Amino acid sequence: MSRSFALACRSSLLSKPSSLLLSLALTAFLCSAAHAQFGAPPAGTQVKDSSVLKPPAGARVAIVEFADMQCPRCAMENPVVKEAALKYKIPWIRHDFLIPGHIWSPIAAVNARWFDTQRKGLGDEYRDQVFANQASIYSPPALSQFTQKFAAEHHVALPFAIDPQSKLAADVNADKALGLRTGIFQTPTIFVVTSSSKGAPYIEVQNPDQDLYRIIDQALADTSSAPKSTAVKSVAAKKSATK
Repeated sequence: MSRSFALACRSSLLSKPSSLLLSLALTAFLCSAAHAQFGAPPAGTQVKDSSVLKPPAGARVAIVEFADMQCPRCAMENPVVKEAALKYKIPWIRHDFLIPGHIWSPIAAVNARWFDTQRKGLGDEYRDQVFANQASIYSPPALSQFTQKFAAEHHVALPFAIDPQSKLAADVNADKALGLRTGIFQTPTIFVVTSSSKGAPYIEVQNPDQDLYRIIDQALADTSSAPKSTAVKSVAAKKSATK
């Protein structure tokens, strides 16, 4: 832009203050509208279908998580959730919820499901290791190198094609559809779920570092039955009262 043109523009604006004010007002309106349209979603998941938010048969309490292996926050929260599941010895149900634009997480999700078929717990170990090394997995080729190394360290031979008929990919996509039906819109989304609870059947954990252990403690308390000693005392009291 030439200096003369810039000065002409400046003088034009100064000569028309009402036009300047109108332009500023219009800009402010457009910015506020854009913020309203593209702002952060409301906090918390609006659960549409809670059928998946329950522990497996025989468990009182479980953790249900929807995650994407390329999600940085998922990587940050993963050790916290893993430690809690081990400490309380409760099931940890992990669902894939792929985020659009993540270039290697769909491949990682298929890999993890293939490792699930090889040995109990191997798929979850792969997931944990992917999260732990996420910063160095910057592309599909980098993921391939990481996966080959993981397989070699665990004495597993990788096939030429891990999912030739795309069955595992279909399972990953089914998980995403399940998440959408549930109402999931971001990762990670973590719930503590209960069966036969005196309290809430499920609670979303917004801040795992601060709240996960407290919520699990409450869920275990809500699902606990009366201590046997108390039950015995109550029966004895009833017998003595009838004499």
